[in-house]
Amino acid sequence: MAARGPEAGSGPGPEGGGPDDLPDGLMVAGRDARVVVFNAAAARITGIPAGSAVGRDFRDVLPLHDAEGRDWWKCLAPYDGLSTRTRHPERVLFLPGGTEVLVTAAYRRDAERRVERFTVCLRDALHRARQERDRADLVSTVAHELRSPLTSVKGFTATLLAKWHRFNDDQKRVMLETVNADADRVTRLITELLDVSRIESGRLEMRRQVVDIPEEVRKVIAGRVAAGEPEDRFRFETRGELPEMWLDPDKMDQILGNLVENAVRHGAGTVTIVVEPDAHKEGAAVSVRDEGEGIPPEAVQRVFRQFWRGPGGNRRGGTGLGLYIVKGLVEAHGGVITVRRAPGGGAEFRFTVPAGAPDYAG
Repeated sequence: MAARGPEAGSGPGPEGGGPDDLPDGLMVAGRDARVVVFNAAAARITGIPAGSAVGRDFRDVLPLHDAEGRDWWKCLAPYDGLSTRTRHPERVLFLPGGTEVLVTAAYRRDAERRVERFTVCLRDALHRARQERDRADLVSTVAHELRSPLTSVKGFTATLLAKWHRFNDDQKRVMLETVNADADRVTRLITELLDVSRIESGRLEMRRQVVDIPEEVRKVIAGRVAAGEPEDRFRFETRGELPEMWLDPDKMDQILGNLVENAVRHGAGTVTIVVEPDAHKEGAAVSVRDEGEGIPPEAVQRVFRQFWRGPGGNRRGGTGLGLYIVKGLVEAHGGVITVRRAPGGGAEFRFTVPAGAPDYAG
């Protein structure tokens, strides 16, 4: 990168660093509209070497267009427009090659309100576009999953209301049980959606209390058996003595329930749950293993993303949000979760959580 003189504005920035330490692209033009600062991030985003940018007119260095193809600098007229302007809010603009960038701008004016410095900040729009696609996918997926149970609920309730006396008690019970099950499914879907929102916004609330993890595992297994799974499908092992664990019981139940459900739904054979102290004996480690086909090595990095459903995009029910939520809940406890091939084949999900402390303990 070319050296800049004293006017280049490359002095200390945040935390004593210079413009090249900033994560966002930065371009600064002086009184004569020529570039005095063009940092490393701006060079990376635009593909323009900093050495060829400094000293040139900023409009030639950074030609930006809006979605209609209009030259943004002609529309904005930074040096000739209203002298009361101090900044421009972020908006999406386009580089000549069609690359989307998020652009904000600000003015520094002298005593006579003339532009002394014009500063432009650039951000790569790919990350935001990806987030927007994820949100759109989330809305589309949840809407699709909600449609089926709501259609069922509406159909059965409308039928019962219109023809109540034509059905016997057994037929009414079957219909009402179906409505009840579909209402539970809708509730689960809405809960998942709220969990995703809280995880993404960092608003998960932890209500810690002493939790007996082995007992929580036994309750999850008992629930699966009560729902119709054969008891011999599950094997539970405890190894060693755990420290006193201060965790959120509802979230731990959700973590264990989702992992066991994932093993039952997508795995095969015996589901083994192992609870033991972590490597430093300062917390707990829980492993959930199945004996199915396992997870391909190339898919390991995608397992905890939203909408991941295993090899071939196999849906087999669910929204594909379960493991994403599990990861968020484990990390909210200060823990870590990983996936690997189980000793007997299949997949092994293993998470560790520290012992924690009560909320009122300073």
